[in-house]
Amino acid sequence: MIAAAVSADANPQGCGATLPVVDIEALSFQRGGFVIELPRLRLMPGETIGLVGPSGCGKSTVIDLLALLRRPSTATRFGLLGRDAAALWNDDHPEARTALRGRHLGVVLQTGGLLPSLPLLDNLMLPLRLLGRDDPPWVRHLLDVLDLNGLQTRRPAQLSVGQRQRLAIARALAHRPALVLADEPTASLGARHGPPALDLLLELTRSCATALVVVSHDLALLRSRGLALLACEAGPQGVRLAPAS
Repeated sequence: MIAAAVSADANPQGCGATLPVVDIEALSFQRGGFVIELPRLRLMPGETIGLVGPSGCGKSTVIDLLALLRRPSTATRFGLLGRDAAALWNDDHPEARTALRGRHLGVVLQTGGLLPSLPLLDNLMLPLRLLGRDDPPWVRHLLDVLDLNGLQTRRPAQLSVGQRQRLAIARALAHRPALVLADEPTASLGARHGPPALDLLLELTRSCATALVVVSHDLALLRSRGLALLACEAGPQGVRLAPAS
């Protein structure tokens, strides 16, 4: 059985930030004829927001922008953990962007993004090892809560779809990031297993004051969890992300 709840005491050190994690004003991205605008986004530690809309509207592009993988075309303000993320692009600091991403961001991909040649435990601990860190109590906690104990030596191909996605969640949280970006984290799990996986992700991020951005086409699922939502709205100048009605 997967643990139904996460104790706040399980992570006494905390893994979130004390500053605004995301602080964006008037950010836009343009490629060719495609334009997406994000007028405002502010996330404090432990807060969660959902991005919803049909496939192709630009939700994953927003994830890439937040992950510093795409350069915004314009931004009045683009703050990440108190850093001027726009300046990291303007001054062409790829090393600084990579360091910020590696230390403070976790990503959950729809397909998991696991390394097929590595066993479960090595996949989970990859972010920690890249940072030269170790955190055995937190790793054990993630294995317990996500029902992955006993599977440490199995490679992704030997895991079920649900186990692989839970491993992806564990890996995104292994280094206690300040911000987790989850791009359609339940899309491959179906109606039966998707909602419990989302609940685990929400519980784990809240337990350590980690901000979370969840992309989904399932408006009803995110609404049922009481999340604040930004929705893609088509306009004359492109797609605009605005509070969902």
